Amino acid sequence: GVNAGSLAEAFAERADLSHAEKLAASATEYVQHFEARGFKVVVLSAKAHDVRTTVDAYRLLAAELPAIPLHIGITEAGTAFQGTIKSAAGLGALLLGGIGDTLRVSLTADPVEEVRVAWELLAVLGLRRRSPELVSCPTCGRCRVDLIPLATEVEKRLQDYRLPISVAVMGCVVNGPGEAKDADVGVACGVGKGAIFAKGEILKTVNEDEIIEALFDQIDRLG
Repeated sequence: GVNAGSLAEAFAERADLSHAEKLAASATEYVQHFEARGFKVVVLSAKAHDVRTTVDAYRLLAAELPAIPLHIGITEAGTAFQGTIKSAAGLGALLLGGIGDTLRVSLTADPVEEVRVAWELLAVLGLRRRSPELVSCPTCGRCRVDLIPLATEVEKRLQDYRLPISVAVMGCVVNGPGEAKDADVGVACGVGKGAIFAKGEILKTVNEDEIIEALFDQIDRLG
């Protein structure tokens, strides 16, 4: 593999090539080097910390070397916040285009967080789903509950589940069973109350302080 700091000398100083083209050309040269020496099983990477450069380089490689598996990633992406955004933008664009056989999310954070972000990225792209998806709306004038801590607590508790389901936490009945009707289970909040629903059908209404337990009671029934 190559990255921005390990370009082949033949391409590093060429002014007629973009950075992405230099990465792709360097990676292609390495593949040719190993194949000429009898190596048949090769996985290739060509990473940069710049999202656009990385995406363009991998697109060039996918077109030039369609038979070579590609290990994709945004290298040195930054802290958990910035690195997650950069990785989602770059890797998401590649994966949605059918590019990438293995991947690495590179964060200045606990390696466990890297794995968590990678799994979530694959899940939201519909490529690999093994944990719940949280659907929650932004706060607005119709919201009658303290939605942010409610959604945060649900998200935290969902981390212990290995169910490929969608769970909705909606701040009002307008956005509830209607907009989130595809959710396997959810809650639509009103004034001091919450309507627990599944696939758009309201199951029961509970008091605000009972919402989380009632919601997870329904989730547990799905498991």
